[in-house]
Amino acid sequence: MTEYERSRTMPAQPEHVFDQAANVGRLDSWLPEALHVEAEELPAVTVHEDRTDEDVSAVLRARREQMRLEWGTRDQGGYAGWLQVAGLDGGASEVTVHLSFFDAGHDPGERAVADALDTSLRRLEEQVRLRVEHPAG
Repeated sequence: MTEYERSRTMPAQPEHVFDQAANVGRLDSWLPEALHVEAEELPAVTVHEDRTDEDVSAVLRARREQMRLEWGTRDQGGYAGWLQVAGLDGGASEVTVHLSFFDAGHDPGERAVADALDTSLRRLEEQVRLRVEHPAG
């Protein structure tokens, strides 16, 4: 098993950050560009991975009371992960994303995962900023 984790501070209340992260219809706005999530009957989702050109059955659970998203593959235990939002002083939040790869075939490697996590957290922060600065948008 291989595990990766990254965190980023965002200038918004944790509820705003979590709402943006957990919006199933807007996941593509911050997830790695090579992943596309299609909601079925939640928690069931299908994830299309451009890298492998495969559709993977997965689950996605939002636990608002814990400010936590959890996901993983359904049929084969290839990978799992979570996103946790924690409030900080001054109205900011810290977002941590953790990935676990149980199957080496799903693990794209340390550099690729680190880049994808950093990019995803940056994109999530951009989406949060847009929503906080322009609430109607």
